[in-house]
Amino acid sequence: MISPVLPVSRTEAVPGAPGLVEALESGSVLVFRDLDFPFDAFEQRFVERPFADGKAKNVSIRGESAELRGAAGSEEEQARLRALLVRYRRFAESLIETYLPAYRGKVSLAGTSYRPFDVDKRKLSWRRDDTRMHVDAFPSNPIGEKRILRIFRNINAEGQPRHWRVGEDFGSMAEKFLPKLPGYSGLSASVLAALKITKAKRSEYDHLMLHLHDALKRDLDYQANAPQADVNFQPGETWVTFSDLVMHGAMGGRYMLEQTAYLAVADQADPETSPQRILARKLGRPLRH
Repeated sequence: MISPVLPVSRTEAVPGAPGLVEALESGSVLVFRDLDFPFDAFEQRFVERPFADGKAKNVSIRGESAELRGAAGSEEEQARLRALLVRYRRFAESLIETYLPAYRGKVSLAGTSYRPFDVDKRKLSWRRDDTRMHVDAFPSNPIGEKRILRIFRNINAEGQPRHWRVGEDFGSMAEKFLPKLPGYSGLSASVLAALKITKAKRSEYDHLMLHLHDALKRDLDYQANAPQADVNFQPGETWVTFSDLVMHGAMGGRYMLEQTAYLAVADQADPETSPQRILARKLGRPLRH
C-alpha cells in the first residue's frame, strides 16, 4: 500500500498466491510487472501513431464476433489491430485464471479497448472528463448485482507512464456524498428501460452509482482537496482493479490496452466488500431492485 488511507497495492503477484483476491476486493490495485505481451514487427506501428478514427474515445471490440469499432488504417492494419485486441482479451482471461483462480469460470468478458490518445489532452465535458476522480458506472447499461473488473496494460513504446490519481476508500467517499443524492424511482427506471434508453431496468444501486459518478466529477473542491495519491504505471506493467470500488482519475499517458469484465457479487470471495453491500450498510437497508 502506498498509504494507510489510499487503496493502492503494487503487488508482486505469484500465480494462485493467497491474498490477491482479498486485496482486490478490499479496494487495492494489483500491479503485475513481468507479464509478457510482445508485439511483432507489424504491430509496432500501433504504438507509433494512433490507429483511431477520433469519433470515440477508444478503439474497441465487443461480443463473440469481436467487431472492431472506431479504428483507422488500411484493411490489413484494421484486421491486425482487431487480432491484437482479441489476443489481449485472451491475455486478460489467462491472467484471471492464473492469478485469481477463485474467479475461474465466474467472470464474463465485455469490451476490449485500444487507447492511443493522451487522456489529459482531450477536450471533454466535465461528465466525460476522466481526469477527474470517479467510480465507474454505465448510464445505458445497468449492472445491478455485478462488479466491474478491469485489466489495463501500458503499451507505450517511449517510456511514458500511465498516470493515475487514486482516492480515498469507497465507504468514506459514500458517507460524504450519499446524503446529497436524489432518491430512486423504480417507475422512472422502468420507463427508461421501456423506452430502450437503458438496456435493462436500473436498480437503486445503478441509480446511486451514476449519481456518485457525477457528484464526484462535479465537485471541484473534493477533486482538489480529498485524500488522494498519484500512481504511475510503467510501460510493460499490467494493473487490475474493481473500478466500481476504487476512485480513480486518468491523468496522462498514451497507448494502453484495457479489458472490462463482470463478476457477480455472489461470486466474490467476500460479497460484503462490494459497493452494493457498502451502500446498503450506509443507508441502513437493502437496496431496491
